Amino acid sequence: MPPAAGDLAGARAGAEAERVFIGAGCNRVVNNVSWGACGLVAFGAQNAVALFSPSRGEIVTTLPGHKAAVNCTLWLPTKKDVLQVRHRETHYLLSGSSDGAIMAWKIGSGKGEWSHALELPAMHKKGVTCLAGRMVSDTVSIFASTSSDGTVVIWEMAVDPTTSGSCKVSCLHSLSVGLKPMVSLSLAVLPEQEGRLILAMGGLDHKVHIYCGDLSGKFAKACELKGHSDWIRSLDFSLPVMMGSEKHSLFLVSSSQDKTIRIWKMTSDSISSSSMVQPRKENIGMASYIEGPLFVVGNASYQVSLESLLVGHEDWVYSVEWQPPMLLLNAEAHQPMSILSASMDKMMMIWRPEKTTGLWINSVTVGELSHSALGFYGGHWEPDGKSILAHGYGGFFHMWRDVGLDSENWQPQVVPSGHFAPVSDLTWSRSGEYLLTVSHDQTARIFAPWRSHVNPGDVICWREIARPQIHGHDINCVAFIQGTGNHRFVCGADEKVSRVFEATLSFLRTLQEATLLKPDNEDFDDVQVLGANMSALGLSQKPIYTHGGKESPSTTSNDGPDSMEMIPDAVPTVFTEPPVEDQLAWHTLWPESHKLYGHGNELFSICCDHAGKLVASSCKAQSAPVAEIWLWEVGTWKAVGRLQSHNLTVTQMEFSSDNAFLLSVSRDRHLSIFSIKKTEEGAQHHLVTKHEAHKRIIWACSWNPFGYEFATGSRDKTVKIWCVQDASSVKLLATLPLFRDSVTALSWTGRDRARNAGIIAVGMDNGLIELWSVSGGRAASDVCSDPSALSVTCMLRFDPLMCHVSTVHRLRWQKSDSSDEKSALELASCGADHCTRVFAVRDS
Repeated sequence: MPPAAGDLAGARAGAEAERVFIGAGCNRVVNNVSWGACGLVAFGAQNAVALFSPSRGEIVTTLPGHKAAVNCTLWLPTKKDVLQVRHRETHYLLSGSSDGAIMAWKIGSGKGEWSHALELPAMHKKGVTCLAGRMVSDTVSIFASTSSDGTVVIWEMAVDPTTSGSCKVSCLHSLSVGLKPMVSLSLAVLPEQEGRLILAMGGLDHKVHIYCGDLSGKFAKACELKGHSDWIRSLDFSLPVMMGSEKHSLFLVSSSQDKTIRIWKMTSDSISSSSMVQPRKENIGMASYIEGPLFVVGNASYQVSLESLLVGHEDWVYSVEWQPPMLLLNAEAHQPMSILSASMDKMMMIWRPEKTTGLWINSVTVGELSHSALGFYGGHWEPDGKSILAHGYGGFFHMWRDVGLDSENWQPQVVPSGHFAPVSDLTWSRSGEYLLTVSHDQTARIFAPWRSHVNPGDVICWREIARPQIHGHDINCVAFIQGTGNHRFVCGADEKVSRVFEATLSFLRTLQEATLLKPDNEDFDDVQVLGANMSALGLSQKPIYTHGGKESPSTTSNDGPDSMEMIPDAVPTVFTEPPVEDQLAWHTLWPESHKLYGHGNELFSICCDHAGKLVASSCKAQSAPVAEIWLWEVGTWKAVGRLQSHNLTVTQMEFSSDNAFLLSVSRDRHLSIFSIKKTEEGAQHHLVTKHEAHKRIIWACSWNPFGYEFATGSRDKTVKIWCVQDASSVKLLATLPLFRDSVTALSWTGRDRARNAGIIAVGMDNGLIELWSVSGGRAASDVCSDPSALSVTCMLRFDPLMCHVSTVHRLRWQKSDSSDEKSALELASCGADHCTRVFAVRDS
């Protein structure tokens, strides 16, 4: 597979595509995130492994290959392998998925190249839940994997230094841990024991199990550490630490669902003197440790003791991690005595021993304020210890950086964001300056390119700038209201009601800050709503008005003290910097202005005409009466038409460019064309034609912006191009060659009206995207094309590294006023892999 350097797809027929933006949320599992010594953060985004650059705050690529959700990731060398990291340009990334597969990836950190190295032999029968490893030499790593099938497998990765960094992975040993599987692992090299390794594992039996072994991978159980009263969720070994005059000691930190953290100390001694160990008679103080088991490895014995019990979190502690070691001038690694913990109580804490007493205390606490009652799944240090990263229940990241000079000052930083469930639909704003997406994670999000105020010519980074809707149902479809006036959109979810939302004044001013564009005066005229509040148990978002008042619970309910209060009031803000997660979740909501009642089932598809006069909507259906398409008049929001034709769910609808026709496609394998005419009383409509177009479900349709041609795409792996003739029937113009998988998304954009030239973007069930050039066939004044004169050729097949890893749900071309065929077009896509992507397409 070719490297993705430069993010360019190979061209056919003179076109190239460049990746502009990837938005994705993090899979909501423990051990999913890993911050590598190369500086990149890896995480699972559905079936893909995503890499993001903390310095740029954006996702740089996604790596396809897994057939199931990614559960865990591990970088080799790790942050602890500071001696092996020096001058290294090639790093390796391991990823484990919920079907038991483990893959290795080669990452060229210096050149920004990444490639699939190999898939490991199938040793696990169920999902891989944790990976842990260390480098034992400059070319050899030992790592362990654990699975819910009750096995722990020891692996060796050997890198061939003579070739271009190719690696070989072999299975050394497999341990069976019984009916209660292990969910956390940590691996370390024993101090003063060359070639000896120690493996800690914890899981459902509330114990920490210590195994010792050598480089051959043969591990034997040494002891058990008891103390926790619930599942062990995280383990991490420190580097060996010299404590005063003592020999090197190894520290192990463990966290549990019992809300506590325990620090275990392992002190080595020679066998000859260990046989004469006497019970300690020193004064027992708070800082003194409690003796635990003794185990022997080689010619040394190790005394385990409880160094400290840390109590501070109020919920399950999912993650603990020692601060990464620092490389000293004498080429030795120094282990800072600092631990980062992350918990479901929405807090991350940094624990350090007090200088005078040695007692471990919480020295730094950071956290989030959110609508969700659930918090963090993991916390991670930057390799230099200057930043900390958390990932949580909402698929989000939080990053704080210590920007203090004389004292610590941890401030939030910009990180990537995106949906954490399948992205069902997207739409460009009326002028194309931002992108609105909706998802089964029950949110609507707005992404836009954020331009630097200091240097407007700098690289533009896409950011999430608002979260207009946070809902109680999975959102299935969305459409922007076209025409003049304030920014508005209408969306449909797994409920029988469509909801209309209107932009707030704070959003309009934030958009101006992001784009550095002068706003239309009409955008700000008569916008009296500054922001919106969410009711604690409601689905509606209530407005906050510019004159200082807002809807009070007492104005809408007389239930007295029993009425639901707002969960703390939003503070609408004009952002001059990209907002962070806390701000997005609380302060960027749009108020709901109308509800559209009528459908009998969950909403499935919605669209708006190009004049902003009519909205069409459909719902899930298994009979003709329920499969009606409803027409709504924008402004009055009255139902002005019920279009009957289909027998099953209408999967997509679209108005022709002159709003004369409405095209609909359905699960019943038919397409329908309706004639639509807006009147003062509402709308006139009649069915022009209904045609069985494909052999399987039709998922997608799209009109030619220059005429009455349109395309349909189906599960039968075909795309067909049709035209409306004589305003009474449709004629098939062309059938594109069979695609590699079901066609699930289509979007047609125009390039040259005189030649009737355009581009059709085709998205498939396997996540791949292709571009097809369509031109000719008629004069601009002709109603229908001549099939013999229509030219259809494949322009470009996107590199799989750039594409989605599962079903493409929607493709949308950005509206362009440019008639220059050499100008770049932007194509947005979304899919079941939780990703939103934007590509720049250029004719070469």
